[in-house]
Amino acid sequence: MFSKHLFYVTADHLCAYRWRRGKLSAASLFDADSAGMEAFGRYLDDDPRMPAYLVADLVEEDFQRQLLPHVSGRARRELIARRLRQLYRDTPYRLALVQGREPDGRRDDQLLFSALTNPGAVQPWALMMEQRRVPLAGVYSTVFLSALLVRRLAVAQENLLLITQQSSGLRQSYFQGRHLKFSRLTEIGAHDRVAAHIAAETARMQQFLTSTRLIGRGDLLRVAVLAPAAQLPELEAACEDGAEIAFQFIDMQTAAARLKLDGAPQLADQLLLTLAGSAAPASHYPLGQQARFFQLWQARVGLVAGSAALAAAALLWVGIDFWEGVRDQRDSNALMAEAKQDDARFHGIMADLPPRAARTANMKAAVLLEGLVAAQGPAPGALVAMLSEALDRAPAITLTAIDWKVEQPAAAANGTGGGEPIAAAALGLGRAPLQVMRVEGEIAGAQGSYRATAEAMDRFAADLARQPRLRVEVVEPPVDVRPNVTLSGKAGLAEPDSKPKFALRLSWTPS
Repeated sequence: MFSKHLFYVTADHLCAYRWRRGKLSAASLFDADSAGMEAFGRYLDDDPRMPAYLVADLVEEDFQRQLLPHVSGRARRELIARRLRQLYRDTPYRLALVQGREPDGRRDDQLLFSALTNPGAVQPWALMMEQRRVPLAGVYSTVFLSALLVRRLAVAQENLLLITQQSSGLRQSYFQGRHLKFSRLTEIGAHDRVAAHIAAETARMQQFLTSTRLIGRGDLLRVAVLAPAAQLPELEAACEDGAEIAFQFIDMQTAAARLKLDGAPQLADQLLLTLAGSAAPASHYPLGQQARFFQLWQARVGLVAGSAALAAAALLWVGIDFWEGVRDQRDSNALMAEAKQDDARFHGIMADLPPRAARTANMKAAVLLEGLVAAQGPAPGALVAMLSEALDRAPAITLTAIDWKVEQPAAAANGTGGGEPIAAAALGLGRAPLQVMRVEGEIAGAQGSYRATAEAMDRFAADLARQPRLRVEVVEPPVDVRPNVTLSGKAGLAEPDSKPKFALRLSWTPS
């Protein structure tokens, strides 16, 4: 939390405090004359860069309630600004608050207009700060700060009159719910009895609120009186509850505890200053050009905070990068040590082995070649599957022998001797080799009928020949029907157990 200047301004003097770590310092008092102004200037010279909050507690503070047509946007802003200029032409310290709408009729907007009608009580102090480039955050009203006080003390009611004793006198502020409706400040004479004065002013205020229709006849007005504990017995005796009024007394000790303020002050000034220091609300009254130094201070603070955040992020990034480098180096050292152990273990195992006939690279190549041959080498499975499917469709055919082989390419077949290496194609590497299968079998159920035997053979061969890339040759037909061969025997006289035999040559080239 930043340190702050808190200035409490009345018609006669300015009371200066420093706000550090949530605490108020001792007050420095400056009278509203030339000597007081000079002393105030020297006070500001001690630390002109500290932001300042000026709290005004003046009799010349006006409050008016008015209704305006309900409009929005730019038209609303212009309408409010024009009404402010009409009401308070001679002061720059003016404010308008929208507090809802009328419940019926045109549903006009309800506004509270307020202003410091005597700007001369504030401007000399503000000018002194402007000359020394003090960042003035805002000009605040004790009346609007009392709205915060009502919420912190948890005394809000539909019709509430808050009474506080302040440096300028007795402040009476009337609230409807959370909205301030009216406030007045009266002086307390040196010889006035405080309790009697509060009772009398409360009665006048009740009459005023009833006459202005802020409260209706018969409505209950709740009055919260904030006072030192020593005054409470006299106040309770002087202020009696009635049919339309009910009093609640809050001692300063309780209020200070609610605001976490050390000690119990005699006046409400320090309570209101604590709210200004801790809550730091936006300025109640606009500053105009006087706010430029505070805006520059905010920009400077923002740049410093941004630079600090950037530096912190850079340091964090460097720290993370350094830690990752240390971790990577540690992991690398661990891997190197593990690699050395594995290398030493390998050399130890190799030292115990007998001398090897082949180099390690050749052994690796052999293992790789074995895997390729196992994965891509020719096998009779596909050709056998084709033959099995054809046999399922030819129940009269029975196989007696199968011979399967792979034919080597012509270049390898023309080798000079048995010592030549096997061609890669014969192993299925590169282009798939030609597979040849000799099939021997016999035909059942056609004894004595040459035509039936030949037709069964032809159907079986034709069925096989429909397979892609499969060529079928009849090596030995069951019946020799060549024109130059004489048929012998007599149909119907064959032995009962004899079956015509045949042999086929199947040639198949895989895709």
